[in-house]
Amino acid sequence: MFEQEQQEIDSRIREFCAEQNLPEPTLQWSWIPFSGHWGITTSFFQLAAQEARLGKKVNVLQRAAELAELAAAYLGIPTGFERVEAVKGYLNLYFDSTDYAWRVIEAVLQEGENFGCHPRLKKRVMVEFSHPNTHKAFHVGHLRSAILGDVVARLLQAAGYDVVRANYPGDIGLHVIKWLWNYLTRHAGERPTRDITQWMGSIYIEASRRLEENPELESEIRAVYTRWDQRDPEIIRLWQETRQWSLDGFKEMYDMLGISFDVYYFNSMMEDAGKEVVRELISRNLAQDERPDGPVIVKLDELLGSKSEKYRVLVVLRSDGTALYATEDLALAERKFRDYPDLERSLYVVDVRQSLHFQQVFKTLEIAGRPWANRCQHIPYELVTLPGSVAMASREGTVVLLEDLIREATSRALAIVQTKNPDLPLEVQEDVAKAVALGAIRYSMVARENTKVVTFDWETALNFEGQAAPYIQYAYVRANSILRKAGSAGPDKMPSGGSLSETEIVLVDLISRFPREIERSAAELSPLGVANWLFDLAQAFNDFYNKCPVLTADEPARSTRLQLVMATRQTLANGLALLGITAPQAM
Repeated sequence: MFEQEQQEIDSRIREFCAEQNLPEPTLQWSWIPFSGHWGITTSFFQLAAQEARLGKKVNVLQRAAELAELAAAYLGIPTGFERVEAVKGYLNLYFDSTDYAWRVIEAVLQEGENFGCHPRLKKRVMVEFSHPNTHKAFHVGHLRSAILGDVVARLLQAAGYDVVRANYPGDIGLHVIKWLWNYLTRHAGERPTRDITQWMGSIYIEASRRLEENPELESEIRAVYTRWDQRDPEIIRLWQETRQWSLDGFKEMYDMLGISFDVYYFNSMMEDAGKEVVRELISRNLAQDERPDGPVIVKLDELLGSKSEKYRVLVVLRSDGTALYATEDLALAERKFRDYPDLERSLYVVDVRQSLHFQQVFKTLEIAGRPWANRCQHIPYELVTLPGSVAMASREGTVVLLEDLIREATSRALAIVQTKNPDLPLEVQEDVAKAVALGAIRYSMVARENTKVVTFDWETALNFEGQAAPYIQYAYVRANSILRKAGSAGPDKMPSGGSLSETEIVLVDLISRFPREIERSAAELSPLGVANWLFDLAQAFNDFYNKCPVLTADEPARSTRLQLVMATRQTLANGLALLGITAPQAM
């Protein structure tokens, strides 16, 4: 927003250095922490150090302070700034507050839904996330990966990256064979009609319980596995059909959550390709084949010549020659970079328990000479638990199913909406309740650090007074209400003689931070910064709402505040959209 001013100051400082016969400076600008005024700062320590390296006898600290003072005197007060100061080697420039505030508001209103977004970098990043297992239910435990991955993808896109959204469902393995066995012996011919993933999950839970109660049935499951290995046409057909049921059910869940994907990979696609990678590792003496008495392993620390146990040993094939997750992940990484050779990074949003696994897989690919291996990165996250720290397990049925969660959240949200705004038509109330419910679910998944456990509970998720999506949505609705009552877009330019109160300045500051919050959160691959900033913005607007009358204010304050409300409403909408949350028109 103020790049031009910064570049002009940069040029002036270079002119100053040239006139003083100083070395060409390398200037690094940063924002001064906000304390009622906005400003940028740079230091002269590097320039002083350059002089010392060229043979000039100087005390670097003293010389930096002297250079900053000389530069401040040279610059004077540039246009658009209200104060310039030199402080212990730093040059601080403070913007004119009124001009700064109005330019922030102008930028928001001109850029609209694009405010906060950065220019395209022409760099491609893949975000792989969600990867539920087919033939199981979709429950709250799956939400963190799905929503975290979706928001990380949105952040990266807003930061200028071209993003490929990838999903990697587990579509084969013992859980699928167990499901097929139970279906063949108990449910042959049945088809799901509604709540697909719930129905699929119930068959899996039933299969697990049958096996626990009758361990001798293990032989029947092994027989089905043998038929799968032999590519029995009946089993393959049934697997393909029932897998599609799961995928159809997953799509219903993703559509409700506002999540989409550009490409799907499946672990069934990677088994043979992974075994080929293992054969290569064996042939190059990078892996040791201990079959039939043991598995195929990669002794990573030994290959690296390290006496530590950082990477340990990666098992890449079982003793019976069957594939493991590692086998398939080696092939998956290769497939990604074959499909998208220009990938800057391949990001894996997978729970924290797989951290060592991914370190081992990526290091194995590096040792094998894959030039893109260091572009693979794991984004770990902690699990979602029920109140009381009960972890979720599909086989035990101790889950909150997503369909049930959304129904319950919508029901609770509807009751609140009807209390707050009983005059809304029922159809509008129901739409608002759904937006509030889904927003509450989404925000609860990203408003904590990635590596901290999320304990999902209703009071926190649907809190209209605390740090939760409904509070932020309600701030948007308040802004909308003011503008609807005003019936005017406000002035085209800042009214002359207008001044800003401390409350208004704080609100403008939070609006102005949005592009930087996007950039920082994208760099950190964590939505937490944006989630916290958005709550702070809603809080600042509510403070403004209570302290600064808009519709009843005299001019020029009324016009100025109307513009500020418009800018806040747009920024709240953009921030909510970045988290995949709808900004309702009423609540």
